[in-house]
Amino acid sequence: MGERRARILARLVVDGAPESQTKHLCQVCAEVTGVSGAGIMLMSGDVARGSVCSTNEVSAAIEQLQYDLGEGPCVDAYHLDRPVLEPDLADPAASRWLAFTGPALEAGVRAIFGFPLQVGAVRLGALNLYCDRPGPLGDEQHADALVMADVAAQALLVLQANAPPGGLAVELEADADFQYVVHQASGMVSAQLHVSVGQALVRLRAYAFGNGRSLTEVARDVVERRLHFDESSGERDPTL
Repeated sequence: MGERRARILARLVVDGAPESQTKHLCQVCAEVTGVSGAGIMLMSGDVARGSVCSTNEVSAAIEQLQYDLGEGPCVDAYHLDRPVLEPDLADPAASRWLAFTGPALEAGVRAIFGFPLQVGAVRLGALNLYCDRPGPLGDEQHADALVMADVAAQALLVLQANAPPGGLAVELEADADFQYVVHQASGMVSAQLHVSVGQALVRLRAYAFGNGRSLTEVARDVVERRLHFDESSGERDPTL
């Protein structure tokens, strides 16, 4: 384990100096595990905060899908606190991720794997790995992914260490897609429906999915007061 960790840490060094950029961290995650792409998602409580980084357009699409839908390997890995492995998304052993699977396959994903990011009792999110061909991770790949997830979690904590109270480190925001408008909208819907922010986000996702719209579009309508949720009807458009 020590040699494996040392090998991974060496890949995170560029020209003799530690590389602090999250984009590089994601690239190393993919390279070390030998997969087609990787992404890192931050989560807090029951709420996904967004993608810290992704290696390519497919990885970015996977992160966005999981954020919009609230389901997928990263979400499960975080909540279950264990790796979630799907070696053949087109022919899974058990049906899951009903909303996520179709769009992920269309994006070019055939196998997908989520690994929780945790340091001690602190849970940060999940590492997402995907392959453009079906098949399980090999034993060495799986072992590398476990160590890589641990290294990535500690790297995120190091980057966040000097951030102002209640704020996010500049390094974490550099390549991130946190979609603050969704968090703002969740807070507004929480107040409108007198529910928790997590429950408000579920309502936003359900409305977006049911109306064939992106979560960000719906959130923007809420923030700009084109869409209002109320306890009697669930939601209404004040412009109508």
